[in-house]
Amino acid sequence: MRGAFNPPHEGHLKLARLALEHLNLDELRFVPTALSPHKPNAGDPGADARLRLLAEALTGFDPRCRVEPLELQRGGTSYTVDTLEALAQREPGHAWILLMGSDQLPTLPAWRRPERIFELASAAVALRPGFPLLLPAVAGLYPSATWSGRPGELVALPATGLDLASSNLRTRLQASPEEDPGGLPPQVLGTIRTENLYR
Repeated sequence: MRGAFNPPHEGHLKLARLALEHLNLDELRFVPTALSPHKPNAGDPGADARLRLLAEALTGFDPRCRVEPLELQRGGTSYTVDTLEALAQREPGHAWILLMGSDQLPTLPAWRRPERIFELASAAVALRPGFPLLLPAVAGLYPSATWSGRPGELVALPATGLDLASSNLRTRLQASPEEDPGGLPPQVLGTIRTENLYR
């Protein structure tokens, strides 16, 4: 799962649980972006702080989940295709699947080399409110009822049932720093308060 995780919240964890349950994954990696090419990391407390918050969010979570710092180590603008190519070279023989919300599907044709992405990986998509599951026009991407591990498959996941967005959480944290904005794992909220982040 790729994202800024700015900050990581219960929606991210719920998506991870759904993927682990429905896709029979051996491992799930959370990949924090360095710089998103599609939206700025508004209110970014910095890569190190986001990495700490993500590690806190995964404390005591499913042991199959871990942080993959590849994009932060590489720095610069983070492109999914570059990350998948690096992972495929570093770990040949693995099957990769991207986790995303249905709100991201319409943007896929604008991603860097989307056809190459789906030569290397599949996609699992959870429904987000207001964004139906519509197959975008990307070469090599096709709907599938289940994930077999073959690249290009697009499989549906159930909705998380949580309408959470990091941008809204940041706004609430800035407006009322002493109040619990809801939707954050307790350990993440504790670290945000201890380090005076998002103020």
